[in-house]
Amino acid sequence: MSKILISGGAGFIGSHITDKLIDKGHRVVVLDNLSTGKKENVNEKAELKELDICDFEAIRPLFDGVDFVFHLAALPRVPISVKDPIGTSQINIMGTINVFKASAEAKVKRVMFASSSSVYGNDNKPPFKEDMWPMPVSPYALQKRVGEEFAQLFTELYKTPIVILRFFTSFGPRMIFDSEYSLAIGKFFKLKRDNKPLTIFGDGEQTRGFCYVMDIAEGNIKAMESDKLKGGEIINLAGAEIVSINQLADLMGGEKVYLPPREGDVRFSMGDASKAKELIDWQPRFSFKQALEETKEWFEKINNQ
Repeated sequence: MSKILISGGAGFIGSHITDKLIDKGHRVVVLDNLSTGKKENVNEKAELKELDICDFEAIRPLFDGVDFVFHLAALPRVPISVKDPIGTSQINIMGTINVFKASAEAKVKRVMFASSSSVYGNDNKPPFKEDMWPMPVSPYALQKRVGEEFAQLFTELYKTPIVILRFFTSFGPRMIFDSEYSLAIGKFFKLKRDNKPLTIFGDGEQTRGFCYVMDIAEGNIKAMESDKLKGGEIINLAGAEIVSINQLADLMGGEKVYLPPREGDVRFSMGDASKAKELIDWQPRFSFKQALEETKEWFEKINNQ
């Protein structure tokens, strides 16, 4: 079995990847400063290192002897990046370069880089395909795009194979729901619990290709295991159904309140996942309603503890 390092492994998606890898018998090292991740998310069989990806000298030794790296550590919120483009760039760009450089020096076999569907922007027409020209409309989206460019550069220049996985809006157990920057599904669960109206930015007709976290985690591991990848590939991990925020609110039920649109938000987002099926034999297994029901069960469970 392999030794694997996951930056951001205490976070929402990273912790699920950790669980799946440990179930497969791999040894996992989690690198996380716990700024947004939670210690309780980390599998007890994983080794947690509380360090910051912005400190290259501190994290570099962790990569020695590592076979594969999953790089998920980031500040993944568009509104935060709009408010603080400097601080978020330090983490999302310089931190990413640190992880890539440490991986190159340690000669890891492959790195899976968590990018974002936000790089497609507003001018591309859904469903988004990987060969479309990126048009970022927020600092966060641009930071992820820069990370993609560095991933391809490291693949060519330093011979470190880095695969770029563009995550579409993910949700599920362990998602953050108690922050003002929480995504719509998490925020809606919290508002409904508190008997408050569901707040919607804009007209609610904006759409998302929501993808269940279990599917996202599975896609990451399939990218690690695939023998068809050489590095530098860009692959969408996207849900199969397109859902508007209004439709989501209707499924949740309750009163709705509309607020002005937020700067930097993409209006329509839906991905074509055919390349993922071809290269890593991946497609989403969970329907949106099934995944939403499982997320609801998790949310109710943690609120009844």
